Amino acid sequence: MPVKLAPFYPIVPDIGWLERIVPLGVKLVQLRIKDAARADVIDQTRRALAVTRAHGCQLVVNDYWDVAIEAGADFIHLGQDDLETADLAALRQAGVRFGVSTHDEAELAKALSVNPDYVALGPIYPTKLKVMPWAPQGLERIKLWRSKIGALPLVAIGGLTPDRADGAVDAGANSLAVITDFVTAEDANARVKEWLAWAAGRQN
Repeated sequence: MPVKLAPFYPIVPDIGWLERIVPLGVKLVQLRIKDAARADVIDQTRRALAVTRAHGCQLVVNDYWDVAIEAGADFIHLGQDDLETADLAALRQAGVRFGVSTHDEAELAKALSVNPDYVALGPIYPTKLKVMPWAPQGLERIKLWRSKIGALPLVAIGGLTPDRADGAVDAGANSLAVITDFVTAEDANARVKEWLAWAAGRQN
């Protein structure tokens, strides 16, 4: 049975951001911690689990598959490089679901070969977060991925805004991963609420 993902999928860089936005009504969030000591990652993950469970929100841990198991998380996100090092058998034994990033057809084939719980495609539009080696994928690539993955959930990421959201979902994305649009907003909480209102409309 495919996992059901909330339409709005914010990605946050630390526990502070997670504690700030989850109480607003977020139902799916990724904790993407970079360049931190393992003990700090474990601590933030455990705190994130407490917050998300209290608010009926699904936590997805980025990259740290072993931390996810140790902390008791039940969902992680893996990049292509992570597929080389993550112990997928251990994840499955622990009941941890996982999504996988893809940027081209070779990466999609690799992702599908490990039976992920969702596939992510990006960047859909140009993104300011980091320099990407891939050109923007566009809506046509979402349609292509949808045709290739069947009922498997598809997450779109990269340069997404509320104005672009319907187009991405109408092209075949189930969930939109968002970082820069709300993190850099003048009023981040208001922007998250705008996304949540959009998501509520898509679920009705």
